[in-house]
Amino acid sequence: MQEVIEKLKTLQDILSERYTMERELRDIPRSLSTKTELLNRLKKQYIEKNEQFEAAKQRIRDLRARMEEAEREREHYEQQMSEIKTQREYEALDKEIREASEREQYHRKELQREERELEETEHALEREEQLISEQENELEEEQNRIQSESESKKKQIAELDKQQKKVTPGMDEDLLFKFDRIIRSKEGEGIVPIRKGVCTGCNMILPRQFVNDVRHGAEIKFCPYCSKIVFYVEDDLEAPESETEGLMDVFDDDTAGGLADLIAEGEVEEELIDDDPPIVVATDDDEPLDDSGNESEEEVNEQEEDLNEEDEEDEEEDIE
Repeated sequence: MQEVIEKLKTLQDILSERYTMERELRDIPRSLSTKTELLNRLKKQYIEKNEQFEAAKQRIRDLRARMEEAEREREHYEQQMSEIKTQREYEALDKEIREASEREQYHRKELQREERELEETEHALEREEQLISEQENELEEEQNRIQSESESKKKQIAELDKQQKKVTPGMDEDLLFKFDRIIRSKEGEGIVPIRKGVCTGCNMILPRQFVNDVRHGAEIKFCPYCSKIVFYVEDDLEAPESETEGLMDVFDDDTAGGLADLIAEGEVEEELIDDDPPIVVATDDDEPLDDSGNESEEEVNEQEEDLNEEDEEDEEEDIE
């Protein structure tokens, strides 16, 4: 079983690196797709702006034609001024001249406005043309880089496949299938040690019996919380479930050579566990004791005499 655990550790490193490579290989076209999408958007904007530019040029041609027509009309009416004979003819011709002049001025202003906008649009198109050219160059460089990087990663994946085939022969197919799924779903981690009764994959405290089963190593065990394969590290001690349980383990645990077993085997002297007589410690306020721990006879007699003297003094006071 220990050999299987070691193979799984090696396989974990191989699969983790392989799946990382595969994920990066899948993500490579995404960056290329982003740049391609940006370039297509720029080209679309350029086409739309160019259509606006062409439409503005057509409006300018129309405005210029209308302005020239109004100018010709004004000049024609002005030439007729020398031929008028009546006041009414003068007023009518003067009106035509004013209207033609107003149309000419209006078209001239519109033409100037359109020409300014056309110039701004032309500059914007030049900037976008330059930006599109830069994006096309970057996209070409990115395509070359991606192609080179993709080929390199494919070679590395092929090498990892060879290493995997060297590790997996003789291993249970069902176990390999489960282990592969765990590695994919658990970010490259599929087998973890138990330390002090805790799964290091999810930091959950494991049941004592489960930890003992893992320690015995009779079969592959999966963490009931994170589903990762767990193995026992011999130089790690389990943390007791409670302080009381830890003390009882020290006293009763057969494997640890508990205190009860040592007493039963006669390896601990009985004097260490016999009940010793209480030791009385005298304070400054206490009278000294004799060797047996009791007051001496002389001290007792002195106390009795003191009491008798006090009684006699009380009787004399009563008589008085």
